[in-house]
Amino acid sequence: MLRFGDSPNAFTFPFVLKSCAALSLPVTGSQLHCHVLKTACDPEPFVQTSLISMYCKCYLIENARKLFDESPHSRKLTVCYNALLAGYTLNSQSSDALLLFRRMLRAGISFNAITMLGLIPGCALPTHLGLGMALHSFNVKCGIDVEMSVGNCMLTMYVRCGSFDLARKLFDLMPEKGLITWNAMISGYAQNGFATHVLDLYGKMKSSGVEPDAVTFVGVLSSCAHLGACSVGRDIEQEIMHRGFGFNPFVTNAMINMYARCGNLTQARALFDEMPEKNIVSWTSVIAGYGMHGHGEVAVRLFDEMCRTCIRPDRAVFVSVLSACSHAGLTDKGLEYFTEMGRSYRMDPGPEHYACMVDLLGRAGRLVEAWELIGSMPMEPDGAVWGALLGACKIHGNTELAELAFERVVELEPTNIGYYVLLSNMYYEVGNLEGVARVRVMMRDRKLKKEPGCSYVEHREKVHLFLAGDRAHHQSEEIYIMLDELEDLVKELGGSKKIDEERRNEEFVGGLGVHSEKLAITFGLLNTGAGTEIVVIKNLRVCGDCHLFIKLVSKIVNRTFVVRDATRFHHFKDGVCSCNDY
Repeated sequence: MLRFGDSPNAFTFPFVLKSCAALSLPVTGSQLHCHVLKTACDPEPFVQTSLISMYCKCYLIENARKLFDESPHSRKLTVCYNALLAGYTLNSQSSDALLLFRRMLRAGISFNAITMLGLIPGCALPTHLGLGMALHSFNVKCGIDVEMSVGNCMLTMYVRCGSFDLARKLFDLMPEKGLITWNAMISGYAQNGFATHVLDLYGKMKSSGVEPDAVTFVGVLSSCAHLGACSVGRDIEQEIMHRGFGFNPFVTNAMINMYARCGNLTQARALFDEMPEKNIVSWTSVIAGYGMHGHGEVAVRLFDEMCRTCIRPDRAVFVSVLSACSHAGLTDKGLEYFTEMGRSYRMDPGPEHYACMVDLLGRAGRLVEAWELIGSMPMEPDGAVWGALLGACKIHGNTELAELAFERVVELEPTNIGYYVLLSNMYYEVGNLEGVARVRVMMRDRKLKKEPGCSYVEHREKVHLFLAGDRAHHQSEEIYIMLDELEDLVKELGGSKKIDEERRNEEFVGGLGVHSEKLAITFGLLNTGAGTEIVVIKNLRVCGDCHLFIKLVSKIVNRTFVVRDATRFHHFKDGVCSCNDY
């Protein structure tokens, strides 16, 4: 345009400046600023706004502020204030954005919904929740809260701050709910483990006539994975195919993850194999799935195949393959991959990788090497690293090293009750009741209580929840009668001594009665026919009592049980578990 001798005007510059911002070309943007001055277009509001926005998006916030302050026109225009407010928020300078907003109010400059859309995202941190709530009240007072875009922004802010009660209250009060509104609430619930709320909300969304999109389905599928609701997930898959989202890689990856975490590894692998193009997330999902099920050899083969296809591994897939090696006892292979991270991929291992390696070495009984590895870490070990060592000490009965690991881990995570219970169990197993009592005193002084165990089992497309010691289920009486019968049969097979020891320790450290997975297993036996596989999802690690009980029951009733605990899958069949008690 310039070469042909045509002069740009106030209508030309906003488009070109917007393109500079999108491509992050600050030098070109500055040259265009000179053209603006030469052509005397700088007083035009849209040109001023575009310049401010360009500098902000190119992370030259000081230039944007200088331009704003030096222009008498900018200081009187709402659109210029809005551009700079959004720029401050984009550059994580929320305090400056609020100061500018106060100046705007003092100057009597009118504000609108766009002003709030620039301010509110800067409050989407738990530390800024108070400011966000104040803005919300201000919006209500000024009547801006009725704008759907503002409502969606406020809703997203509450979700990111973890204030789900406030988010849901706002959601329920919103007079109009678009797809973005529903997705904000569904994604927020899904990412924070409120899986039952997601499925309930999804049903209401469909009833309201709002059509779901890929974002909706990813949230719903992740919730099915969390609950182990495989039949619900299958129904969602049919709807995905019906609506034409079957080729969306994000949705397919979510389906792979859902089937793997629901215990259907065959279907997860079939979906993976059918993908025309596999990205790093696809490979990570299937590798993690095989690792969780204890098929470390398959996970390793897949990882090697991924590398041969020229897909560069990232930090997440290394966590998955190292974890798979740990669960399958592939110690040397895990050590090889850990070395390859730095040597072949120039990738510094993070705390999560060191935690996997400590677990890998610890499970193999190489506790001294695990301790030395922690000492060699270039960063401070976190709770997961020391927790992995503590768990390994429990497996191999090394109380002395466990005490050292416990001292470190409770400094970092003083309220994580799992570590206290782990050490208490160790003390009990070696007959150190004084040590058990000491740990209990620590728990009492710190006002810690055991997290209640809960287990989910799906039956006829409905998810049934059981808590430890639960008697709320409508079949509770039948469940406990059958459970007593099963425990008698287990004792006849020689499981009484170990189970009685575990139960006495559970009572000593403040247990909550019959564990939830036993209730879920018994419910499954009551309500399914011979030969039906029963899948149970548990929030905590399965204890020794329940592990032995389920192994022996699988032999007694000739059934297959699949139990997913907080760490991995356990496949019980004919009195044997796929984890080999590892």
